[in-house]
Amino acid sequence: MAVLLSIIALGFFLGMRHATDPDHVIAVTTIVSRQQSIRQAGLIGILWGIGHTITILIVGAGIILFNLVIPPRIGLAMELAVGLMLILLGILNLTGVMQWLTLRLTPAHDHSSVIHSHAHTHDGKTHTHVHGHNPEVHMHLESVPNSRFGMTLKRIGVYQFLRPLAVGLVHGLAGSAAVALLVLSTIREPRWAIAYLLVFGVGTIAGMMLITMAIGAPFAYTRKKSANFNRGLGVASGFISVAFGLFITVQIGFVDGLFTGAPHWTPR
Repeated sequence: MAVLLSIIALGFFLGMRHATDPDHVIAVTTIVSRQQSIRQAGLIGILWGIGHTITILIVGAGIILFNLVIPPRIGLAMELAVGLMLILLGILNLTGVMQWLTLRLTPAHDHSSVIHSHAHTHDGKTHTHVHGHNPEVHMHLESVPNSRFGMTLKRIGVYQFLRPLAVGLVHGLAGSAAVALLVLSTIREPRWAIAYLLVFGVGTIAGMMLITMAIGAPFAYTRKKSANFNRGLGVASGFISVAFGLFITVQIGFVDGLFTGAPHWTPR
């Protein structure tokens, strides 16, 4: 039992540490730079972690249960996807497209002047309703979750819900093989190995939530205090994302040989 608890604790804290990898932090920074509150930034981290965990579980389970072997060229292509995604996120940030999409597709911005909420008591329970005075607003807001988490999701919109989830899925591709092979080298029982992956994923979610909240704090503060400085932070995050994405692309494409005839890949 003590050994099992140790493995669970190790998986959780390794997952938290995994969240601090530079490519992970840079990717979420480009997203969090457009958030208005620390709570929304934390939610972005949770969604990223969920996407990352889904990929880790799917690919890792395939390697553990079916002894899948990933060819070097496919493995390098999985890691290249991270570099290309960082370049795309950086360009979207620098060109203002990301901000335009955020403003365009976030419900709180679309109907801020016509949406309001109120609470009332029914059968001893308090309910909160969000509605507007335009017919099209009523159509979209008939069923609104009552929880604080649900209200936050409603405010950020589907676009901002799916974006960090998709980024997390791509990041999971790059790290899944290395994590699964590491688990296989220490845990021989498949079911416990998969359980370890799940605990690892929970740790990653927790770690990324804390990271995004920490990153989101200065962005949320400067957004209220200094628009120019806040814009500068966003531009800086965009440049860093593009630069690091280009570095990863060159490293994988030419140093590791994805774009040449002799690819060599070591999961890491």
